[in-house]
Amino acid sequence: MFQGISYAVLWLVVAIVLGAVEAVTLGLVTLWFALGAILAMLAALAGFSFLSQIIAFIVSSAILLYFTRPIARNYLKLKSERTNADRVIGETGVVIEKIDVTNGSGQVKVLGQVWSARSVDSQDIPVDTKIQVKEISGVKLLVKRIDE
Repeated sequence: MFQGISYAVLWLVVAIVLGAVEAVTLGLVTLWFALGAILAMLAALAGFSFLSQIIAFIVSSAILLYFTRPIARNYLKLKSERTNADRVIGETGVVIEKIDVTNGSGQVKVLGQVWSARSVDSQDIPVDTKIQVKEISGVKLLVKRIDE
């Protein structure tokens, strides 16, 4: 008993609170601890000691978190949304201002937008050369020449 409340009720309250937190955050973290609290509640109902209940809570939560969270994330497809900037990665464009490695200057046009750019292979790229965007670093695109 914890201040007149049975351990089973205490674990149920913990599970409900953790479930509510999960419902608000949708982070797929507290869900596993809520399930661990339910297993600890079952241990309390079975008459196990409070130390055994805590161990059941910790171990079951850790196991559930480690093994089932990746599966649940894939199933629920909780992926971050790409931003407009991320959308240019992999796209092709054209150099509109020479990419000069020495001066760190150059511009490309990708998807109708003008971006500052650098070469990923540290080579100058002349105007009107087709490029492919490999990544974004700060406000510059890292591009690679497309050989035709």
